[in-house]
Amino acid sequence: MGWVTEFHPTEAELSACVQCGLCLPHCPTYRLTGRDTDSPRGRLMAMSAVAEGLLEVDGSFSDIMGFCLQCRACEAVCPSLVPFGRAMEGARAEVAAQVPDRAGPLRRFVLGRVLGWRTLMRLATTGMRVLRTPVLRPLLPSRVAASLTGVRPTQKDVRRKMVTGGSGDLGVAAVLRGCVMEQWFAPVQQAAAELLVAAGYRVVVPDHQTCCGALAAHDGAAVHAQRLARANVAAFSEVDLVVATAAGCSAHLAEYGQWAERGAELASRARDVTMVVAELIADGHLPSLDPGRGSVAVQDPCHLRHAQRDTAAARAVVTAAGYAPVDVDPAGMCCGAAGVYSLRHPQASAELGRRKAVEVGATGSTLVASANPGCEMQLRQYLDDWYRVAHPIELYNEARKAHTL
Repeated sequence: MGWVTEFHPTEAELSACVQCGLCLPHCPTYRLTGRDTDSPRGRLMAMSAVAEGLLEVDGSFSDIMGFCLQCRACEAVCPSLVPFGRAMEGARAEVAAQVPDRAGPLRRFVLGRVLGWRTLMRLATTGMRVLRTPVLRPLLPSRVAASLTGVRPTQKDVRRKMVTGGSGDLGVAAVLRGCVMEQWFAPVQQAAAELLVAAGYRVVVPDHQTCCGALAAHDGAAVHAQRLARANVAAFSEVDLVVATAAGCSAHLAEYGQWAERGAELASRARDVTMVVAELIADGHLPSLDPGRGSVAVQDPCHLRHAQRDTAAARAVVTAAGYAPVDVDPAGMCCGAAGVYSLRHPQASAELGRRKAVEVGATGSTLVASANPGCEMQLRQYLDDWYRVAHPIELYNEARKAHTL
């Protein structure tokens, strides 16, 4: 049958791959299995075979595409600059359209609809709080119970402390609520707003914004991803800067040009909070504090390291906070979180999570900085209780406040 949707991988994207194999040692799933079908090269070959009518979009093709973490480590080392992330999103859109999957429609409804509804997310957060109680947690399936280990649902009174306003000397900055940041990581949102106000921005949180759509796009729910992108283009039309506190969101916002009309214009105004804060420190709008706070292990989310090619900002932020940054993994292998990957492929996700935990332990630091909620939750599952995992801007804002006391 070949491709049936408008989102399919294009001939230009597929023909860019010269099958050199330089991506293989950088691919986490290939490192796990050693199978070529679990490598970027093998996946692109499967996509090409479908485009040429040699293969069908069937269960086997779905398995090949579904095992990918979409970490995009292959893009960073590809001499042909293959846009693998875009091709993979197109291939998964085809799988969603052509391969029956009993769980698929519900999953894509959650990723494309529920995550954008704040009321439902609040209810889900309350439910998670209940499920984490000692009475109910032992009754849950093991993989669900394990995933809840990393979740820290934020109490309502903390969510209400979000700072807005400010002088506006540097312009108007909007903070992206995201699907989980406001509900589960409100201290990060609060830190972002406080830092932007302190630097001279007027901070706003537009009411009509929604989920960025990254999870929907990655899962093949392309129509939902388009709808979410269009809503955010409208919601953020009148601000100078859109700040995302999750690296996964900032990476997706940077590629809005392919998801919505005027999406490229929004992308030009959207930044990851680590990049924004690092620049504000460098420009003297925020202070650089004295060193001496000890070391912090810096884990690079794939969304920053591979998709946005930025590893400097997080290190600049924790350095300005007075910490000595230590690399967790110079090779930047994925931690195995990858959105809902841990639920769909728990064994592979767990193995990558355990490997990352070992790498963190080797740094000798019990303080870990990670700029993405999925990575943070994954690390918490596999690190012992004496480790603390926090966003770089949380650490910086805490140090800044302590410095002013």
